Amino acid sequence: MGDHKEQPLRVGAAVRRRRRALELTLAVVAARSGLSVPFLSQIENDRARPSTSSLEKVADALRTTAVELLAAADPACSVDVVRDDGTEPLPRTRSLVRGHHQMHASEFTGDHDAGREFRYRNDQLMYVADGAVEIEAEGRAYRLGRGDTLYLTGGVRHRWRAAESDTRVIVVAVAEHIEAVRDRPRR
Repeated sequence: MGDHKEQPLRVGAAVRRRRRALELTLAVVAARSGLSVPFLSQIENDRARPSTSSLEKVADALRTTAVELLAAADPACSVDVVRDDGTEPLPRTRSLVRGHHQMHASEFTGDHDAGREFRYRNDQLMYVADGAVEIEAEGRAYRLGRGDTLYLTGGVRHRWRAAESDTRVIVVAVAEHIEAVRDRPRR
């Protein structure tokens, strides 16, 4: 049917395409990410599956996001069901939409790296399904509880963290490969 669980997500080709589009060598990506050239080569050739942390390092080195690399890794389907098999330990991040689409959604469960700042080109909505989060956006602090949402327009710098151990956040965004708003000039 539409579960597509028989095919594991293969991110290697997406990493290679992005690296080549930026005209970067594996050595440059290794230096930027702190990962080794052999490991990056294994990722690109789908001989190694990067952890969430490693994929984020690669994405940062390639000036993109892990979500976008994962979205580019799987061909688009018109109907797709993503099931939670519950096998990944907390904290975890899972994509709720696979493929190269105009919208992307992710679920974050457990703790989150509060030190990492995000700034996406396009709009984003954060929905707290369980627990609570503390968000800093453009110098202002917000605390969201279960059922609360926060809308961020493209270009807003923000960081967030889980304020409770059982926190679950759904993030829905216009995909980065879609230019929904023009980049704003920096002040």
